[in-house]
Amino acid sequence: MGVFEEAKGTIKEKVGEVTDNPDLQREGQAQAKKGEAEREATQARAEAKAHEGKAKAREVEQEAAERSK
Repeated sequence: MGVFEEAKGTIKEKVGEVTDNPDLQREGQAQAKKGEAEREATQARAEAKAHEGKAKAREVEQEAAERSK
């Protein structure tokens, strides 16, 4: 989702430059920054999910080791 928003913002910004429309440029910059933030948040959530999976695997290993005593 963020990548699409980022691309739309960049396009708006460039169109604003070409048409000498500072309002459209600012709107495009803001939209691109919003998209970048969304993309980074999505990436961070995916990384956190991967870490949770690793932690769960380690927990299972620990429980198995404790049961084998």
